[in-house]
Amino acid sequence: MTQSENIHFKGLIEKASDSKKTDLLAQWALCEFDLFYSSFQTITESAKTAFETRDYQASLTNSRKRLSLYSDSMFNLGLKLADAFSPISRDQELWEVIEEKYRQLVKNRYEGDLALAYIHSVRRSLFLGEWSPVAYSFDTPSKTNTNFSNFLFETFQTELITTDLLIDILSVPAFNVQYRELKVDAMLAAQRVKADLDDRFSTYKIQRIEVIKGEFYRNRGAYIVVRIVLDNQSKVPLVIALLNDKKGIYVDAILTSESATFNIFSTTRANFHVNNAYYHELSEFLHSIIPKRSLGLAYSTIGFNHFGKVAVMEELKEELFSNDEKLDFAIGFRGTVAIAFQSPQSGYNLKVIRNKPTDQYKWGVFEGVPSVLEKYDRVHVINRTGSMLDNIIFYRVKLERAWFSNALLQELLNDASECVTLQGEYLFFRHLIVQSKLIPLPVYLENSSQAESEAAIINLGHCIKNNMAANIFNKDLDARNYGVGVFGGVYLFDYDALEQFTEVKIRTNQNQFEGEEDIPEWFFEDGVIFLPEEIESGLRIPNRSLRQLFREVHGDLLQVDYYERIQDELGVGKVPSVRVYPERFQIN
Repeated sequence: MTQSENIHFKGLIEKASDSKKTDLLAQWALCEFDLFYSSFQTITESAKTAFETRDYQASLTNSRKRLSLYSDSMFNLGLKLADAFSPISRDQELWEVIEEKYRQLVKNRYEGDLALAYIHSVRRSLFLGEWSPVAYSFDTPSKTNTNFSNFLFETFQTELITTDLLIDILSVPAFNVQYRELKVDAMLAAQRVKADLDDRFSTYKIQRIEVIKGEFYRNRGAYIVVRIVLDNQSKVPLVIALLNDKKGIYVDAILTSESATFNIFSTTRANFHVNNAYYHELSEFLHSIIPKRSLGLAYSTIGFNHFGKVAVMEELKEELFSNDEKLDFAIGFRGTVAIAFQSPQSGYNLKVIRNKPTDQYKWGVFEGVPSVLEKYDRVHVINRTGSMLDNIIFYRVKLERAWFSNALLQELLNDASECVTLQGEYLFFRHLIVQSKLIPLPVYLENSSQAESEAAIINLGHCIKNNMAANIFNKDLDARNYGVGVFGGVYLFDYDALEQFTEVKIRTNQNQFEGEEDIPEWFFEDGVIFLPEEIESGLRIPNRSLRQLFREVHGDLLQVDYYERIQDELGVGKVPSVRVYPERFQIN
């Protein structure tokens, strides 16, 4: 809303009766929500133009802007409402009246549940209340609509994967830019899809093909998302990865396995921008082709982080209830800055920041808990390039005391007392970081086969490179800060030692003569200094053959010029390319 519109609402409220004030406050809140949601949709839709014009910097800028849109809007609304009518920040009963009026205004709208989440967030920002899921007392139209195929996806009734079928699928987006070789790409894509299906199934019969109406955009790429429904009603994912160059759009890769699709839609990457407003059905569609990812994470993948946040907490609680398990220390090395904990059957890892680091901390003066949380927040809003875990940070949330082992409970209360306090039968967390569970890399290497270990070491190098392409540098390259996911990917998950890569000073001792005893010039420089030749020792990988493999595949990581080239590209606003999927999936 414009400044004049805000002043207008404030003036009306000052003159209105008490009963009329609540109507006006509810209407004002809805106007602000509508402005937020309209901006959200506009940014989302702009991704198509950014892809077609190859404006990759705009793609990253829009992604960051959209992530902060919700929190900025609801915090500002809270301040405006409190300024216009101060009792609103003190009187819970008054809020109940306003929320009920607001509820009636949005009850017949598709995005009504999102609108309710929005005003609930405004309320929490004013009262600093506990985090809790929003209970919706009505169904949105989407939840009762069982026939949504007309607006969600286009259906092709077919039993065969042909070039003509792929031409039809590639035409669903209706791009304003031509494919550079549509028939050739369609032929190659059809051959790959058929070969993948033949390789996976001894016998199969396709019933239909369902193509999402609305492309998925992220960074340099666009993706057409397809569901292949077999006659036994099993569902096979098909993701067509598109790129755009000066000659036109082309198919770069075909992904048909659940593991590859899981990786593309992982929360280790930036959220997708999808030109389809039906977020509930989109999330259910994604969950149907990637069942190992929770429905909540599917919401987060397409930018609806609040729904993802609610679903993750509900899933976490359900895991503890149904499995009758306790939370205990996470496997692997005990963190110097964070206390990490998990339950055996849960898919999540939880952590809080200690009051102060342990004696093993090696980075000088500790800048405090807020500085560490800021780094976790920073990772949440950037392009994570498929190599960093996303974080969900809950503030002011309660968990049952009975869910915690005694040893974990005591360490939380003793070493993280600024964050964790005991309130009767509950532990109250001022902050709680939730991430997907990984196997710490050193633990994985101790228990995996030689082939699995080699794949992990190669993926570790790609992880480090992708981090730098996102302007992130982990100055603590210790392998204990990295973990291995469900399908073998390697990801950075510990962020207290993160730095902006363009601010890191790349230096070397390789230009010194053997036996030279002078102190190198870089020793007296301020800031973060990194010597590429020390990366191998920093990773602390004890297996000699794995260290040799790392040098063979990622020898550029031991050279100064590699780091300087990436810094130069970032410095002039270029978006360095990252490894999104393995080369074996490419057809061009």
